[in-house]
Amino acid sequence: MKKKHRAIEGEESQAGFQIAPMIDVVFVIMLFFMVMAGAVKVERELKSALPGIAPVSPDAPQEMPDEIIVAVEESGAVTLNEEELDPPESKPMPNFTSSLTRLKQEADNRGAKVLVTIQAEEQAKYERVIDVLNALAKAKVANVTFTVGSDDGF
Repeated sequence: MKKKHRAIEGEESQAGFQIAPMIDVVFVIMLFFMVMAGAVKVERELKSALPGIAPVSPDAPQEMPDEIIVAVEESGAVTLNEEELDPPESKPMPNFTSSLTRLKQEADNRGAKVLVTIQAEEQAKYERVIDVLNALAKAKVANVTFTVGSDDGF
């Protein structure tokens, strides 16, 4: 017959601290981290030039871009550096377009960039701003920025 081990009443059984399962858990965790360490992507340096101020060498002359300010007023008048070239009713703006084309060609001959800033009044018609953009596209001007409103008030 089999003998069954029974705890004697009044006596508590003490199992003790089992270290073997703890070692197994530690090895499983260590194995997980070792495997995952190989999957970590290494960051590499990307050699890219961000927009901003380029480093200036003292012996190389710095060529400044030509900045053109185009104002679109509420009345429909379009000015190029504070000079109105076409009447507000003129949709194709031939004088404005030819002036932009000439300025672009002169800048290209000098190797300079042309920067155009369109300053539209808050109540200016969108259609007139589109007319200005069409004229810039005909002149092949690509660097265009927008501002809205006047610079006097904050």
